[in-house]
Amino acid sequence: MASVTLDRVTKRFGEVTAVQDVSIEVEDREFLVLVGPSGCGKSTTLRLIAGLEELSDGNIYIGDDLVNDIAPKDRDIAMVFQSYALYPHMSVYDNLSFGLRLRHTPRKEIERRVQEAAEMLNIAELLDRKPKALSGGQRQRVALGRAVVRDPAVFLMDEPLSNLDAKLRVQTRAELIRLHERLQATVIYVTHDQMEAMTMGSRIAVLRDGVLQQIGPPQEVYETPSNMFVAGFIGSPAMNFFDARLTGTADDMYVETDSFKVPVPPDRRAPYVGHLGQDVVFGLRPEDIFDPRYKPDQIPTDATITSDVDVTEPLGSEVYLYMLAGDESYIARVDPRTTASIGNEFDLVLDMSNMQLFDRATQEAIR
Repeated sequence: MASVTLDRVTKRFGEVTAVQDVSIEVEDREFLVLVGPSGCGKSTTLRLIAGLEELSDGNIYIGDDLVNDIAPKDRDIAMVFQSYALYPHMSVYDNLSFGLRLRHTPRKEIERRVQEAAEMLNIAELLDRKPKALSGGQRQRVALGRAVVRDPAVFLMDEPLSNLDAKLRVQTRAELIRLHERLQATVIYVTHDQMEAMTMGSRIAVLRDGVLQQIGPPQEVYETPSNMFVAGFIGSPAMNFFDARLTGTADDMYVETDSFKVPVPPDRRAPYVGHLGQDVVFGLRPEDIFDPRYKPDQIPTDATITSDVDVTEPLGSEVYLYMLAGDESYIARVDPRTTASIGNEFDLVLDMSNMQLFDRATQEAIR
């Protein structure tokens, strides 16, 4: 396997900059996920690594080799696409072995690799079938198998699960994680689904409009987002944002909106002292807002607010409450035993230990 290094990579299509000055170091055997909304440049970045697009600026290294001018077939990479791209007239065995035959791999080696990949992906009993006789999940495993038999230095995966239904997507996601553990491969995976990014990646790189916003382990990006975009994109439902003002003193600090005023915990005050008296954006995730009767014991009740219940969404294991606090709306994920009902006022407790503050002008996190 090999590392992959993007050094100030830029790609322009005419006057449009799809990828701008992106620098990422993907470690050997790492599972890196490129995540962001449609049009953010993640698939273009993957195609640049594969050599399917030509760089405008910057350098790409696979291992120690500069690959800017190396043809895709010579980069020792294997791609898995959103579409299965299987040959419909060929059997599963022939689809898996086709690339190896083109490289004049010895027949016994082809048989060994195909059988090994088929068993790894639980498609050994499907080798004689044609793609039309397979389910969507089986076709996706064949597409993965075609990459696995290559034994490449780097796997590049472009939204390979997006054509699957929700249940099969969860199942195949787990299979991909197990596959990475078995192969100990370097994987660069593209998705717009932040749930896939959080559960699959050893690190995630968040892109917006071709610009890298943040890169790090999933939990780190979730807990300490670098800006409002990352905070709102990672997490489901998205983080709540309130226009607020930081008031009080260094020893008695508050976040104050038009509808409520809540204290900043003592251990969170230090980074915010320089912003006292300033307009800020207060961020809090729905899972950090509780029905007072079912909150964890360690969470104090000094940050209790009263709001109107606009909509309730019972989901079995939890309830989403869509709340109105003056002109502000927000979402709470609360215990399913809650008695909150539409049209009534309801008290909720905010876990301020997980609060975030952002600069109103730059939208950057205040650290």
